Amino acid sequence: MKSFMNKTAAITGAGSGIGAALAKRLAADGCHLALSDVNEAGLAETATDIRDRAPSCRVTTTHVDVANRSAVHAWADATADELGGVNLIFNNAGVALGSTVESADYADLEWIININLWGVIHGTKAFLPHLRASGSGHVINISSVFGLIGVPSQGAYNATKFAVRGWTEALRQELELEGAPVSATSVHPGGIKTNIAKSARFTGMQELTGMDEDTGKARFEKMFITTPDKAAATILKAVKRNARRVLIGPDAHAIDWMARVAPTGYQALVRRSTKYFFS
Repeated sequence: MKSFMNKTAAITGAGSGIGAALAKRLAADGCHLALSDVNEAGLAETATDIRDRAPSCRVTTTHVDVANRSAVHAWADATADELGGVNLIFNNAGVALGSTVESADYADLEWIININLWGVIHGTKAFLPHLRASGSGHVINISSVFGLIGVPSQGAYNATKFAVRGWTEALRQELELEGAPVSATSVHPGGIKTNIAKSARFTGMQELTGMDEDTGKARFEKMFITTPDKAAATILKAVKRNARRVLIGPDAHAIDWMARVAPTGYQALVRRSTKYFFS
């Protein structure tokens, strides 16, 4: 897909962060948009901005909880009907959970898995038939650098993001084996300046780090070094060149290098860094 002109893209989590930045860049390239989020105020703000900047761009907005399978499938079908098809699905919506494995509450584990993993599964399966029908489609699933390495206090988040990576890489190969008119890309952002830390849930962290929730969130936010707009630009460039995997930010490249050079040895470095980070 060398151009987004007159294509149609669906984006989850479009009310802020990377999702909003993707929407704005795609609109500037002449792409029509189906935007969804549970944050209706943020979603409306994104849509208004796009309509002001790119009045020729068709934009629809829908309140969608990606954990709800029937809601995602209904949104996919409605998008195809209203906008005349779909070419791209950006499964971007996600949440974070700071917790040790032992202290993690089952309700919190179900919450993050339902959004970060099932949300991607729902989005992929709901939109894939429409992408095939378009004759030129692409699935873009947002994993994380924490889909490349395991990190203390991030076991649940790691589990979802490793799973998204595996899901997407398997899908890409299946599509290639059958010669389908659809491709797939796994995206691994480092620290992006979004609201994910502020909306994250933290449980049992004080026992591991000696740090309360507010301090922990503030520390994590200091690691966010790449803007959503820069992330969106990198993702769209990767889609145009049909990349299998895209790393976003210098921290993502460093972590990927570390995981390749020391696939198990990196854990000692991460463990020491965690002690320093929380000290």
